[in-house]
Amino acid sequence: MFANPEKTVLEYRFDSELLRIEAWGPNAFRVRATYEPNFPAEDWALSEPLPELKDASVDIEEKEASIQNGGITAHISQRGKVTIYNGKGKVLLEEFMRTRVDVKDPKCSALRIVPRQFVPRPGTDSWHLTARFEAVSPDEKIYGMGQYQQPYLDLKGADIELAQRNSQASIPFAVSSEGYGFLWNNPAVGRAVFGKNVTTFEALSTRLLDYWIVAGDTPSDIVRAYGKVTGTAPEMPEYGLGFWQCKLRYQTQDEILEVAREHKRRGLPMDVIVVDYFHWPKEGEWKFDPTYWPDPDAMIVELKSLDIELMVSIWPTVDRQSENYEEMVEKGLLIRQDRGWRIVMEGVGNCVHFDATNPAAREYVWQKAKQNYYNRGIKIFWLDEAEPEYTHYDFDNYRYHVGPDLMVGNIYPVQYSRAFYEGMKAAGQDRVVNLVRCCWAGSQKYGALLWSGDIASSWPSLRAQLSAGLNAGLAGIPWWTTDIGGFHGGDPREPAFRELFVRWFQWGAFCPVFRLHGDREPQQPRHGTTGGSHCLSGAPNEVWSYGDEVYGICKQYLFLREKLRDYVRDLMAAAHETGDPIIRPLFYDFPEQKSIWDVSDQYMFGPKFLVAPILHEGQRERRVVLPRGAQWQQLSADGERVGQVHSSPPGDSGDFAVTVAAPLEYMPVFEKVG
Repeated sequence: MFANPEKTVLEYRFDSELLRIEAWGPNAFRVRATYEPNFPAEDWALSEPLPELKDASVDIEEKEASIQNGGITAHISQRGKVTIYNGKGKVLLEEFMRTRVDVKDPKCSALRIVPRQFVPRPGTDSWHLTARFEAVSPDEKIYGMGQYQQPYLDLKGADIELAQRNSQASIPFAVSSEGYGFLWNNPAVGRAVFGKNVTTFEALSTRLLDYWIVAGDTPSDIVRAYGKVTGTAPEMPEYGLGFWQCKLRYQTQDEILEVAREHKRRGLPMDVIVVDYFHWPKEGEWKFDPTYWPDPDAMIVELKSLDIELMVSIWPTVDRQSENYEEMVEKGLLIRQDRGWRIVMEGVGNCVHFDATNPAAREYVWQKAKQNYYNRGIKIFWLDEAEPEYTHYDFDNYRYHVGPDLMVGNIYPVQYSRAFYEGMKAAGQDRVVNLVRCCWAGSQKYGALLWSGDIASSWPSLRAQLSAGLNAGLAGIPWWTTDIGGFHGGDPREPAFRELFVRWFQWGAFCPVFRLHGDREPQQPRHGTTGGSHCLSGAPNEVWSYGDEVYGICKQYLFLREKLRDYVRDLMAAAHETGDPIIRPLFYDFPEQKSIWDVSDQYMFGPKFLVAPILHEGQRERRVVLPRGAQWQQLSADGERVGQVHSSPPGDSGDFAVTVAAPLEYMPVFEKVG
């Protein structure tokens, strides 16, 4: 029944199920269960080498057993129920079991609900898995889990799809207010529900249960421990600290050069400018179309002379008419389908994605990009369509090199980032960052800068991006950005959109990466008749495209970001060294103040600046909660401390808040000064 095959491992077997609890990093366990003869070999996100664990011990008795690892203990009952405690004896995680197999269990029940339910999937060698856990506290709050298009920072009560979609990134690591972190270490498509009565995780097709849990006194303890077992972001290149200019899309070499020149003529800072998609002849050719980009070498040289890096868009799609399609089919480098005609994206061409889970496919695509972009001097890539996006998200129809989409599909964006990260490192590049539209657990160590996809240009969308960015950071992705102004539907001629744009731009200056992008209205005339010319360009999206008032505000915030450059560099270094998110909820830095765990419309930009974005149309003042135990002073849009120094009065235990003016030209920011 119980076994101790290694010092750091406790196993339990009953009938065909094997349960294994293993010390996995300080104060942490990896828990696995399977009905297979042996555990599958994959470690998935748990890829980092482990330190020697000297505090682990196993205690096996006749009818129960336990394993301890520093400040965490797991107990297995005689019929296999798992309960996990912290060092103070507090229950962190308890399996939800309602059966009569153990009549002495206080929760013995006739419901016949098991905590680890493996339901065979007919005609396959996999199971539909449901893992159930007690809701340990009615006051528990849950954060992290990736990037979702909804406004809630606290995910308690939320129903979360564990699947990748355009603007949705499933990164299934949760941080609990009860003092633990939980990684669902399974890339299967599934579902997580953080209910009041029960928490469930589902994998629609899998061969095992696999999760990692860590005990921690503070959110930073938990996130840093997660970084040690899954990896942290690499060091950020210098061009990741400043302003990135982009739009859908610059259609020609002359157009993009003129925008860069105009920025410099105006004396405006810019670190990166972007060549968006359909600069290629056909999807899957990964090269400039010479009709519209006749001399990319000269373009890159001129941009570098202006201290601007050029980023180019990469799509994983391969058109059936592209020059590489037949070779990639022959070599088995494309995603397969179990039924129907082989097409995953409808468009001008019929396309299939390259299979990023296949090492040979990763190498093939990287070599094409290296030959046509990297060797010319391009050192940063925009890895678009990274979910990958399907015209129809029929997850049960696609099959990858490492398994069916339904079983392993969430790993795709990790391997997509890996292809370029490893290629660039092998080519000798020291610091790597690539913009990517999706992530899963572990993406961060491959230089993935997550952005929030094709989102609406609206106030509700702006509010949703704040919760998305904060939760992505708590899920281990410190490099995050968004399309300033949103992606769809914004018209720079409309006063209402100009207001939204200003508020988004101000907030963007205090995001990890400060990046302008969008498909603005109205669309511009078609330029040319061949190649990617069918993809029309949106209206101008430069900061001077929104009128003099908006331009003046944007200019001020561009220079504010430059004043913060040294500070941002320090934040990037901390993210690399510890895994700390760059933007994080107030409770990350002030966890002992329970009331601020409810504050969801403010955040810390590193340990020094408290940011209070303006998230509603017409808003010209706002209430700002200031954490206790520190002194706070407003930061002007010029980067200077102004006004009185605020500190909480002694003896008052409620929220300490001030109401501040927020005219259109100013977003409230406070600096911690004591």
